[in-house]
Amino acid sequence: MVPKRSAAAGFLRALPWLAMAVLVPAFPAEAMQAARRGLSIWFDVLFPALFPFFLVTELLIGFGIVHFFGTLFDPLMRPVFRVPGCGGFVMAMGFASGYPIGARLTAELRKQGFLDRTEGERLVAFTTSADPIFLIGAVCVGFFHDPSLAVVLGAAHYGGAVLVGIAMRFYGRGGADKPSAAGAETAADARLPQEADRGGRNRAAEHAGGPDHPVGPDQSGGLPRPAEPDPAAGRRKSLLRRAVRAMHEARLADRRSAGELLGDAVASGLKLVMMVGAMVVFLSVCLEMIARLRVLELLERTAAVLLGLARLPESLASAFVNGLFEVTLGAREAGAGDGGLVHRAAMAGFVLSWAGFSVHAQIVSLLTDTGLRYRPFAAARLLHAAVAMLLVYALWTPLSGLREKAAHLPAFAALDPAPAAGAFAASLVLFAAAVLALVTLRFVHLLSSLMLSIMMMRKER
Repeated sequence: MVPKRSAAAGFLRALPWLAMAVLVPAFPAEAMQAARRGLSIWFDVLFPALFPFFLVTELLIGFGIVHFFGTLFDPLMRPVFRVPGCGGFVMAMGFASGYPIGARLTAELRKQGFLDRTEGERLVAFTTSADPIFLIGAVCVGFFHDPSLAVVLGAAHYGGAVLVGIAMRFYGRGGADKPSAAGAETAADARLPQEADRGGRNRAAEHAGGPDHPVGPDQSGGLPRPAEPDPAAGRRKSLLRRAVRAMHEARLADRRSAGELLGDAVASGLKLVMMVGAMVVFLSVCLEMIARLRVLELLERTAAVLLGLARLPESLASAFVNGLFEVTLGAREAGAGDGGLVHRAAMAGFVLSWAGFSVHAQIVSLLTDTGLRYRPFAAARLLHAAVAMLLVYALWTPLSGLREKAAHLPAFAALDPAPAAGAFAASLVLFAAAVLALVTLRFVHLLSSLMLSIMMMRKER
């Protein structure tokens, strides 16, 4: 017999979809217009922005670049964020490319056995961020008409993401971290077994393991993982040499030619970008149906009361409610709203970090079959939004001088608020800058370790 509570919960979960099934035929013209609007957003903005990165990330994984970064950054990423070194690659790519690239890479690494479930949920929690092109060009220049605002918004948004990553290292402390396949020496061999597909090509099997274990060769009957490396032997070898060797071994283990790798990358990228497009169209129709029921007006009134209690401008209620569902609409309302600039910038920081249910739906679709749960991700988005909003207020006065200097930089003012043809190349440059920052942090970490060792040796003498 089904418990009454379970039956009631099941009915409540099905009620929104039942309402959609009734509302779409009741408002067919509005639903069609909303679907066309979502399709236009996908084709004009998301497809050219996301597909090149989906393609490039597949190629980078196939050529072993993830193994290279996993070996190189493992001593840095584990103590700070409690994720394998390959998380450094995901962090750099996610910050430079924007959502949902971080989730896409996390899902792929999870499927290939680099991450267990807890590590994957930690990683996707803080690598989901807006890309700098959108933050500077669309939000600061296009919506606020103030390029210098990028200094505060960028520091609050990306600084908040790093703080969320540090906070998420305490997530899952109840159980010991299980070793993943992304160790410094074993990362190159952590490939899924190769399976033949319809075209006779060898591809990595696309399935996930249990919820608490990485999907690796040892779970699926493929190549066994090698024995644990000798720590002394690892120290004798250069870290860079080990990273290059890991990349080379990963490329040899892949067994696909460059042509096969490119074809698989195109097919996988198209599949993912089509899935994202379907979610955007569906969310667009849902938002239109919610608006027809005047639910948004009720939410705006409620948000206005809450903002008033927090002594924030009630005029920002529209930006808050729209930002809950769609990041672009929320940021645009924040830029055009009333109230002081600092309050509107803080609301934009909240919206950018929360990312909207539209982006959440894209993330959920990308994390399908990985065992990664939505609830920790949603909690991390809410934490990131609150932290970014507070950081805007905290950094507004200290960064005012830097904002005045940035206002005279032609690079900010020259950015086109519309999606530019060079956005992909610019994001690659920003990705390189993020990697350089990680390398610098790694160098500082090594230098501090060396100084500590020298001090210990002097004390022993």
